[in-house]
Amino acid sequence: MPFSTLGLSNALTEAIAGLNYTKPYPIQKEAIPVILKGKDMLGIARTGSGKTAGFVLPILEMFQHYKPEAKNRFIKVLVLVPSRELAVQVEEVFQSLASRLPRRVKTLAVYGGVSINPQMMKLHGIEILVATPGRLLDLVSSNAVKLSEVGTLVLDEADKMLNLGFKDEMDRIFALLPSRRQNLLFSATLSNDVIAIKELLLRKPEIIRIDEEDLDIDLIKQLAYYTDETRKGPLLRYLIKTAEMKQVLVFVSSVLRSDNVANKLNINGIKATTFHSGRSQGGRTEALAKFKSGEIRVLVATDLASRGLDIQFLPFVINYELPRSPKDYIHRIGRTGRAESPGMAISLISPEDIHHFKVIQKKMGRHVNILETSELDLKGY
Repeated sequence: MPFSTLGLSNALTEAIAGLNYTKPYPIQKEAIPVILKGKDMLGIARTGSGKTAGFVLPILEMFQHYKPEAKNRFIKVLVLVPSRELAVQVEEVFQSLASRLPRRVKTLAVYGGVSINPQMMKLHGIEILVATPGRLLDLVSSNAVKLSEVGTLVLDEADKMLNLGFKDEMDRIFALLPSRRQNLLFSATLSNDVIAIKELLLRKPEIIRIDEEDLDIDLIKQLAYYTDETRKGPLLRYLIKTAEMKQVLVFVSSVLRSDNVANKLNINGIKATTFHSGRSQGGRTEALAKFKSGEIRVLVATDLASRGLDIQFLPFVINYELPRSPKDYIHRIGRTGRAESPGMAISLISPEDIHHFKVIQKKMGRHVNILETSELDLKGY
């Protein structure tokens, strides 16, 4: 099914084609027509399923059919997200598509961890605001933005916002919004808290659920290498160099490990940087930008990057250390094999990991071959 069958205009379908989107993902196919009808919606789909474009496209389509108003700082669309990184990524999707349309739409992402003053200055004429809850309330209290004319509210990754303790801030924001509006709620899981927000916000919603089995993880080739802890570093560098990996996301379990792994990679001639909570927002943004552009070959990250990090054609993910839960494993490897492009997920398995890795495979419903590495000569790596 092409995008042109979903009720989008020629201008928008041409913009989509210009970004090399070939056909809609399941969540996009189901959500776009519902949103264009002005209905409330609850969408359940995992991170990496394409849900960002699922709401960006119909929102931009709706903007093509009415003229901008002169009122300043009264935004029309509010997208609430749990993290700075996701705010930036959602803004990028809006801007990349809007830049190709006849009716330009001004979008801005606002988030904490950086100075508020530049964000306040950029709010002039903004129609779509992507925000983390705390920073949005700061801007509201400074009279920098008004929420009384919001026509569409999007909650993206609602489950994560609730898990991170944003419920009180979200309730305060809901109280500032007009009663008549379209509400779009997206979540990776349907927890009791998400159900409670659904009951509070949504009016006769369409409910769309894209199960894990509906998502094409077959595009991800999975492989594991058995090794002891002392050889993990040399093995990682061996794999990157011998396979000539130009762009690889490496997951580790802690900030300290991330710094150590990246440092050893750089010492051995592989350009690497880190992405974790110990870095400033500016540092993380710069690291991600350099990684996406190819200036940096390896991004060594904690699970901060396993959800919400969107790199469309990332070829390799390596689990230097396994995550605690099978769900986190799925989120990690889901950074590759996206946009219908194949990807490879590699895990380095120590003797202590064997049982846990078997549990992950059982939960995932996939067998992963584990290759022995004791015969590999890793001297010099």
